[in-house]
Amino acid sequence: MKYLITIVGPTAIGKTSLSIALAQHFNCEILSCDSRQFFKEMTIGTAVPNELELSSAKHHFIHNKSIFESYNVGDFEKEAISKLDELYKTNDFAILVGGSGLYVDAILKGFDDIPEINKSIRDTLMSELEINGIVYLQEKLKNLDPDYYTELTKKNPQTLLNPQRMMRFVEVCIGSGKPYSSFINQKKNQRNFTPILIGLEAKRETIYSRINQRVDIMINEGLLAEAQKVISHKDLNALQTVGYKELFSYFDNEITLEFAIEEIKKNTRRFAKRQLTWFKRNPGTKWFEYDVNKEEIIEFINNQI
Repeated sequence: MKYLITIVGPTAIGKTSLSIALAQHFNCEILSCDSRQFFKEMTIGTAVPNELELSSAKHHFIHNKSIFESYNVGDFEKEAISKLDELYKTNDFAILVGGSGLYVDAILKGFDDIPEINKSIRDTLMSELEINGIVYLQEKLKNLDPDYYTELTKKNPQTLLNPQRMMRFVEVCIGSGKPYSSFINQKKNQRNFTPILIGLEAKRETIYSRINQRVDIMINEGLLAEAQKVISHKDLNALQTVGYKELFSYFDNEITLEFAIEEIKKNTRRFAKRQLTWFKRNPGTKWFEYDVNKEEIIEFINNQI
């Protein structure tokens, strides 16, 4: 039997340190499932594990791509499953860790077979979004795929406020000529591993405090300089990310630095709330307090084997 120990939870909760501790205990390797840590130009703002952490356990899918490369969740699924097949030849365990819920689901459940869409369609939608706001995409989806729009309204209304997700839904409708919902919930690929899901959580004030502290550390470690290096490419999809967008506005003299930092903290807190909402949907996840003794988590895993 092969096992994929999967660690989820909101940003800044301690997933990295737990993943390393478990990798060392089970003598296995780690697959990062953070959709922004893939990009080598983004280090500080994506909280990539430091050199000591990276050397403490073998990591995959960190800084393996450039912001200039086209890379999506379907690409990640194929590469990650291939890597797992390789790792399972010599080990019964592997660890998946990260806060990108869609990417976690792609590995655990399989990803829907959605056709490639011409980039010009997304470029047009991006321009329309900048002019008309998220409501424009909501109305487009409502017209092109009313069933899926209604489903999101009832089951996951936060998704309707996510520009990247909404653009994806609408571009597929336009590019394929079919509703986005016609491509999802088809038969998924079977997996050759058993997932063991571990969730880390804390009281809201604790999560928010840890986020605020992390942002301050990022600023002190040089996030401004990192964002300055890539500002000329700020329209790239990879850079539509909390921590960078706000600083781009500061560099463009639209807001003060103090306000930009507060916006990063606020938007990161909102992101953490969405992460928890996503991960809490899975009833198979065993949740632990962020500061629990790691031996307790190891005992739980051993009982699942």
